[in-house]
Amino acid sequence: MNILFIGDIVGAPGREAIKKLVQPLRQEYSVDFVIANGENSSGGSGITQKVASELFASGADVLTSGDHIWKRPEIFELINREERILRPLNFPSGAPGRGAAVFKTKNAGKVGVVNVNGRVFMDALECPFKTALSACEKLAEETKIIILDIHAEATSEKVALGWYLDGKVSAIFGTHTHIQTADEKILPKGTAYITDVGMTGPYDSVIGRRKEDVLTRFLSSIPVKFEVAEGDVQLHGALVEIDENTGRALSILRIQKKL
Repeated sequence: MNILFIGDIVGAPGREAIKKLVQPLRQEYSVDFVIANGENSSGGSGITQKVASELFASGADVLTSGDHIWKRPEIFELINREERILRPLNFPSGAPGRGAAVFKTKNAGKVGVVNVNGRVFMDALECPFKTALSACEKLAEETKIIILDIHAEATSEKVALGWYLDGKVSAIFGTHTHIQTADEKILPKGTAYITDVGMTGPYDSVIGRRKEDVLTRFLSSIPVKFEVAEGDVQLHGALVEIDENTGRALSILRIQKKL
């Protein structure tokens, strides 16, 4: 099975990249299932019903998220109704939505997806290590193929989670920093890993925002609204090939496509 994971979609430019590039990628790599991190897809922060519908129509099968998932008021109702949108599993009990689920592919295969937030340099949530392990063990009762999105700031935390879950999941994709890393690998027990898959959006920017806005903030320390940039739109992600009988990853390939 071939699964494409797409890095953080940023605003309208990122959505345009999804609209125009996902279907060609599906055909080029015989992709069976597409997961995309969509927490920044609506105006650069959060996600709405309209935007979610647009992304699903463009070829995304599941949307994961992160610390910005609650930015749009309508998400609190939407995430309970739309099972294809996941929020980080390690929010305290009682949070709307869910952070792990099993989905069917078009060829009737099953894929488990887990979404967790890191805690280093981020808000304190439940332990992502223990929470992820518990969820993966439960999903393994339904499918051998399990994909995990670790939405985290610290490289060390992501790498440590990779070693902790090696052999228990098919692939671990890091998100949140918007900068694709070049450390894709297959860990010893068969888990594909990459620290960050990158961003889908405008690269003539500072991680998706207008350079001028961010520079003003750094140089003056004055609060500035960060608008979504526009130039050099790219789709970044990673493609993993998985043995459906064992759930072990066979290969992982970084993806970079210009719009």
